Amino acid sequence: MIASRLVGAMAATVALTATALANDSVLKCIEDANNWCMQQGDYANTRYSKLDQISTGNVGELRVAWTFSTGVLRGHEGSPLVVGNTMYLHTPFPNIVYALNLDDENRIIWKYEPKQDPSVIPVMCCDTVNRGVQYADGKIFLYQADTSVVALDAKTGKEVWKAVNGDPKKGETGTSAVLIAGDKVIVGVSGGEFGVRGHISAYDIADGRRAWRAYSVGPDSEILFNPEKTMSLGKPVGKDSSLKTWNGEQWKLGGGGTWGWYSWDPKLNLIYYGTGNPSTWNPAQRAGPDGKQIDQKWSQSVIARNPKTGEAVWAYQFTPFDEWDYDGVNEMILVDDMDVKGAKHNVLVHFDRNGFGYTIDRKSGIPLVAQKFDPVVNWATHVDLDPKSPTYGRPAVVAAKSTFLNGEDSNTTDICPSAHGTKDQQPAAYSPLTKLFIVPTNHVCMDYEPFKVEYAAGQPYIGATVSMYPPKGSPNMGNLIAWDASEGKIVWANKEQFSVWSGALTTAGGIACVGTLEGYFKCVDQKTGKLLYKNRTPSGIIGNVFTYGHKGKQYIGVLSGVGGWAGIGLAAGLTNPTDGLGAVGGYSGLNGYTALGGSLTVWSLP
Repeated sequence: MIASRLVGAMAATVALTATALANDSVLKCIEDANNWCMQQGDYANTRYSKLDQISTGNVGELRVAWTFSTGVLRGHEGSPLVVGNTMYLHTPFPNIVYALNLDDENRIIWKYEPKQDPSVIPVMCCDTVNRGVQYADGKIFLYQADTSVVALDAKTGKEVWKAVNGDPKKGETGTSAVLIAGDKVIVGVSGGEFGVRGHISAYDIADGRRAWRAYSVGPDSEILFNPEKTMSLGKPVGKDSSLKTWNGEQWKLGGGGTWGWYSWDPKLNLIYYGTGNPSTWNPAQRAGPDGKQIDQKWSQSVIARNPKTGEAVWAYQFTPFDEWDYDGVNEMILVDDMDVKGAKHNVLVHFDRNGFGYTIDRKSGIPLVAQKFDPVVNWATHVDLDPKSPTYGRPAVVAAKSTFLNGEDSNTTDICPSAHGTKDQQPAAYSPLTKLFIVPTNHVCMDYEPFKVEYAAGQPYIGATVSMYPPKGSPNMGNLIAWDASEGKIVWANKEQFSVWSGALTTAGGIACVGTLEGYFKCVDQKTGKLLYKNRTPSGIIGNVFTYGHKGKQYIGVLSGVGGWAGIGLAAGLTNPTDGLGAVGGYSGLNGYTALGGSLTVWSLP
């Protein structure tokens, strides 16, 4: 009896410890499904809402309830937050934040408009986007373009503290949303196209003091890897795991940006995030001293870290020695008790730019499933998941699609996917109703010609000319798919004329909603993909669909405002087909459907 009581007490202690590690204010906010407290919906990045008033049976009756103009053009990524009776809305540069009173006809309570040097705009790789604010402890956290992390009083909009996370003069910029993990504000950095060495940092939530910084590449002491304890594919990484895979000191310009989405498992006390491309895009300049390929760890990887200390627990590289700009920064979606190959696992599901959908045991970092989530992917045949194989964990590259083997100044054609990847940062959603992932995808291929480039601080350090276009025989450039991550297979797919660059939402009402680059807001049946509702918004949509409840009524909304990488031609007025890192030519047809904008549209039932 005493033993059973002791076991019960220990279990309760573990549960309390896990809860204590999380930020109580965020957990309490998430518990009320009427709120939309995080950009990701929850710490697991599921983007699933328990609200079910709007369902498959009545979603076709939706009507526009209200709209709001942000007053800013360019690409509107991310979404507003809703905490209680207040909505917090952000914009692209200059990163204005509005607080709206939902109880008083959405009146503006306060407006925060930071003063930023506009010289940051030319060093923002792919439009002046921002992926949104976050909430915790009565504060709103904004990550500005100039890399300032700002904590605002949620009631007044007054600055509580500000911390500088990088230097735009070197090409470091801020585009992502922070993650609140306990008493830490976790934030990364953009700038892989400018020779920036990516890093992720933690700031104390109370006063903004930096607690730790972990670089993506470099010495163990700077990437916070323990040679004996940090694991990869079930084995210790060993001393200098990153340095050994770079030629000389090129890691100092190594890329590995951390500009994507972050998730957190409070029970394991691990944060998960991805790293971006190695610099430059010209693989020949990153070859080893013998002219052979080297991995350039830990770019293009998922890393699991302790948010208190920053120490890495495990890492796994998706695309060693990248030759195509397949950043690994896309969201890591956490799902418990998934049945994979006859066993239950708590997993991390990741849809990589390289076109493979990964299901990974999130405690060990062991990949369980890796399959193409677009059949046209042709740069690699498969990912080797045989632990006994010498190429365990690695993609099997098709030599004809290798921009390195084909040589500098040679144009490698018909590579699928393009540098946009089969999915970029636009987040997928998971539904516990169907156990399916709703994934917005790019159905785009490219020609890729590397060339030699010299580094200069604050100047583009790219070294490749890229042209993008739909796959041969496929006029559409996007698909919205449902993915079974336990099997690694597509369940259904809806074709879209352009890439689906909007973040998806799933709800307990059985619907999944997303936006299109032409500006359509669409809701489908999660099980079948059947279109149930669509409505045109003022501009192309690259924002993420969200939902909230107010005074007994459910609302669904999305930011419209074309831009981002896919819409950079419209957003920045570019016309040369290879500008925008190849996107301008690929998406030139967009200007026949939409124009610049910046607004929020919200729908409800009559």
